[in-house]
Amino acid sequence: MSTPEFVLALREKIGHAPLWLTGVTAVVVRDADTTDPEVLMVRRADNGAWTPVTGIVDPGEHPADAAVREVSEEAGVEAVPLRLARVGVTEPGVYPNGDQVQFIDFVFRLEWRSGEPRPADGENTEARWCRVSQLPPVQDRIRERLDAGLADDERTAFFADGALVR
Repeated sequence: MSTPEFVLALREKIGHAPLWLTGVTAVVVRDADTTDPEVLMVRRADNGAWTPVTGIVDPGEHPADAAVREVSEEAGVEAVPLRLARVGVTEPGVYPNGDQVQFIDFVFRLEWRSGEPRPADGENTEARWCRVSQLPPVQDRIRERLDAGLADDERTAFFADGALVR
């Protein structure tokens, strides 16, 4: 499912007005103990961009649970969260239909447990493991999230006014 029902219900009331949502980015790692681990990447159906799995947190859902759910729904992979790697705010965006949105984004590092990636729900056209040294081209904002999730630093990175604050 690409747009959660609660968002569709809100859009019926507010139209295209800006909507503040909670999102997650799931950086799923396999072979983490090697010098060149694999990370789960998906190619988005809407714009063709390669990203880690991303999604919207449902009302009342814990963000870590949302990350696990999104990985399963979008890529057919089972994973467990290891840590919160980054908290940030995305730039405001406008979808082709005119809907305005902005996200507070929680980036989690997850560890692969089982399953081979596949585009499981229609939101993606491809899903695969990529060695960190051989990632497909990604936007800078996506690379920042990947780097946070892949870092060995156990601290969470927080951002204010676009600058890192710990």
